[in-house]
Amino acid sequence: MHDEHSRPAPAEDRFPGLRRRGFLATAGAASLGALALTACGGSDFGSDSGSGSGGSGKGDGTPKKGGRLRAAFAGGGASETLDPHLANLFADVARAKALFDKLADYDADLAAVPRLAEKWEPNAELDRWQVTLRKATFHDGKPVTAKDVLYSFRRITDPAKAYRAKASLAPIDLDKSRATGERSIEFVLKRPTAEFPNVLAAFGAFIVPDGAEEFDSEPVGSGPFRFGSFAPGRSAVFHRYDDYWEGAPHLDEIEFVVANEESARVNSLLGAQIEYAHELNPTTARAHEGKGQIEIVRLRGSLMQAFAMKTDRAPFDDKRVREAFFLIADRQELVDGALSGAGVIGNDLFGKGYEYYASDLPQREQDLDKARFLLKQAGAEKLKVTLDTSAVAAGFTESAGIFRDQAKKAGVTVDVKMGSKDSYWSDILDSGTLSCNRSGAMPIESHISQRLLTDSSTNITKWQHKDFDALYEQAQSTRDKTERAALFARMQRRLYTEGGFLVWGFGDWIIGTAKNVKGVESDAPANSLDWARFDKVWLA
Repeated sequence: MHDEHSRPAPAEDRFPGLRRRGFLATAGAASLGALALTACGGSDFGSDSGSGSGGSGKGDGTPKKGGRLRAAFAGGGASETLDPHLANLFADVARAKALFDKLADYDADLAAVPRLAEKWEPNAELDRWQVTLRKATFHDGKPVTAKDVLYSFRRITDPAKAYRAKASLAPIDLDKSRATGERSIEFVLKRPTAEFPNVLAAFGAFIVPDGAEEFDSEPVGSGPFRFGSFAPGRSAVFHRYDDYWEGAPHLDEIEFVVANEESARVNSLLGAQIEYAHELNPTTARAHEGKGQIEIVRLRGSLMQAFAMKTDRAPFDDKRVREAFFLIADRQELVDGALSGAGVIGNDLFGKGYEYYASDLPQREQDLDKARFLLKQAGAEKLKVTLDTSAVAAGFTESAGIFRDQAKKAGVTVDVKMGSKDSYWSDILDSGTLSCNRSGAMPIESHISQRLLTDSSTNITKWQHKDFDALYEQAQSTRDKTERAALFARMQRRLYTEGGFLVWGFGDWIIGTAKNVKGVESDAPANSLDWARFDKVWLA
């Protein structure tokens, strides 16, 4: 039930601070999590209450209805789309989750929880999963059915297209999968998969109506907001969907505006032109926190910060050189200098604090003598290497400079090369040897499947080992959780010893809000369910 709404004036005309363009890519991704899970009703998975500092809803009293919230994100320019299967930037995903739903999503601990799926159950062999849908409707009033789910997944896995969740859905044999009722599906898998619920929660695996192909003029989803207007690279306005299965949003409207420069987002927030500013720098947060003008919300440890070494080419095809670089890094200095202390040190593994994380491995510390010894052993005593970086993400240029100075103490010359903000992520995927890298939250299993298998689509370190692939597949098909955890621990021990990710820290994800914004969840890593959860936000 869509009502026509005229397009608003361009965002840069209404919000003078939002004029400059840039680029922000999410290192978000596909995903994984529980074995068999049954749950009904939305109230278990979302909350009106936040926890922590800033625009948290805790103690804010009864939510108020009405109003328009204006949220500023970095965007992708005129090429932006509302096609949820193409969602790549944080702005894309925030818009997509307002309009659409997935079968499952991730909670704060990165475990899969039901959304459009009411429950799921595997067979004994873990190669068939029965998924039951909850009662939900699209914005045109039609029910969400098994047919819509199968169409959505088949669209995503179209071999001729490059939809974001394609690799994540690869375990499903869609030719054999079928609807067993209007709201039930039997998913047949190509191999046993204990973490199949993570596939349902995959980054970009949104459910669209059967046959839907046009999304930019009048998209129909089942999310908490329905379409109003969209001007690519400028703004999008969505209206409350009163019949949303989890309950109507508190807000009447949400407007997403594009502000690529962090300074533009901050100035617009301070000038009351917007109420929500996504991704602030640590220095900005420190300058405004507790000062009373705006609220700062910190999503702790959300963002992996790393240097990616390509293991298939010199000098990093020698694992002794990789180990030397692990030992060159002074992680605390990197966290303090590049993140202004807004984070914790890493240990060369993704997912600190997440399920399966190998927390028993000793914390690696700087050891320049051993680093020099390993480099000499590898015949790389006077090594020179180029480090690709860019102003595309907070802390990248700062960390590159700090690491350059640290490497110099070990006799290594690091040449810092600045890349384009517009093409950095695609440039470094296959080119170069050493680069600044980051990732938002996702399950450790997903990180491995997307980035560390021979055929992974975003394998930036070119870590390609068939025995490692086999270990991953063994973990996937292991029903016993303790045994599965032991296999993930084995994989992480190997990556800790000789992998290509030098993970030096985990930074806070920082959001700024106006003082009257309530219900922003602070216990919600970027890419998780309660991040950018505007149906639970209200204006006091």
